[in-house]
Amino acid sequence: MEEEVENFVAKCDKCQRYVEIGEPSTRFTQASEESNDEEMRINLDLLEGKREAALIRMTAQKQVIERYYNRKSRLRFFKIGDFVLKKVFQSTKASNAGKLSPTWEGPYRIHDIAGKGAYELETMDGKILPSHWNVVYLKRYYF
Repeated sequence: MEEEVENFVAKCDKCQRYVEIGEPSTRFTQASEESNDEEMRINLDLLEGKREAALIRMTAQKQVIERYYNRKSRLRFFKIGDFVLKKVFQSTKASNAGKLSPTWEGPYRIHDIAGKGAYELETMDGKILPSHWNVVYLKRYYF
């Protein structure tokens, strides 16, 4: 049985490719401690440049993403005194409200600008709402 396997391996072209000759590679024969240390020092010197190049690429990628976002987004700003509608959330809906209940409530008046995209609202009676509302949850109201 072993003879048949050896004869098959001897005749097979694919098997002949993987036979080890026993000679070491040129990389192995030419490697030495000094050349290895020198290559390590060179790589350490180039490391700072590679880090700077990576930082530049990251910054450029962030700028591309920012430009894409700014092109697609439609920013909304309100002035003090503008009338807006406030989105109705599941937690603020009435318990008996069905799927045909209104999704916006109001109108409310912008009382103050609380921050970037955040507004303080007041009712038509002048009562100020206790929390600030983001511009995402507000919609301009037209009479």
